[in-house]
Amino acid sequence: MPRKPRLHVPGAFYHLTLRGNHRQDIFFSPSDRDLFDQLTQEVLDRFRARLHAFCWMTNHVHLLVQVSDVPLGQLVLRIAGQYARRIQKHLRTTGHLFEKRYHAVLVDADEYLLELIRYIHLNPVRARMVASPSQYRWSSHLTYLDKCERSWVTTDFALSAFHQERSAAIAAYERFVNQEIGKISSSPLLEVNSTEPRILGNDEFAGKLLGDSWKPKSRKSLQDLIGEACQLFGVTEADLRSSSAQATHQIPSLGRSSGRARAYRLN
Repeated sequence: MPRKPRLHVPGAFYHLTLRGNHRQDIFFSPSDRDLFDQLTQEVLDRFRARLHAFCWMTNHVHLLVQVSDVPLGQLVLRIAGQYARRIQKHLRTTGHLFEKRYHAVLVDADEYLLELIRYIHLNPVRARMVASPSQYRWSSHLTYLDKCERSWVTTDFALSAFHQERSAAIAAYERFVNQEIGKISSSPLLEVNSTEPRILGNDEFAGKLLGDSWKPKSRKSLQDLIGEACQLFGVTEADLRSSSAQATHQIPSLGRSSGRARAYRLN
């Protein structure tokens, strides 16, 4: 079965994961991650996109990107392609550095933005590389704490959800992240829409994006449907289960039935 095409919505937020081919390493020295920083900044500037969070792990990367009119795929192609060519030239090797297909979901930022930022920044802690996200240099966590200047990372939008005053917002953000350290918590990415896994958001959010083509999956159990039918037709469950002609006669035929929401626009 062919894969569904990517969803492109100008101004939308996407969580992106890009892995090394066969989950092999993509960074081999600190300077490699610095190079990835540089290439990411150049592509963001060129395509007028915003990066709200990132983390460069050893064999994969996480990005929370807000696109403009240019689809996410073009950004990924530029960053991954340029980086792979530079690394392969340095290592004197050939073949694919990254998996051929990156993973991305379109995110309901009103519901999941802060959870995703925390999830991304805690990756090195979950991997037991560091005890605290503030000990990891190659993520945007230190940028959120105003301890590492990266002009190409957008922090004001997420921090404004904590407090209007920046220092108070930073302190609240740090508490928000640290309170999850040591806890066993599932990834917010597991909450993708059950009907449309390309979207991290509920049915209402998915319906707004996909319009008339949206057909959400029913979440009602068989028992729920039986109960609704009994109430609608004024019969008992025993009547529905009965095969007698009398019970069948009692059931009439079916007729035809007639958030924090803030736009963060890209200029």
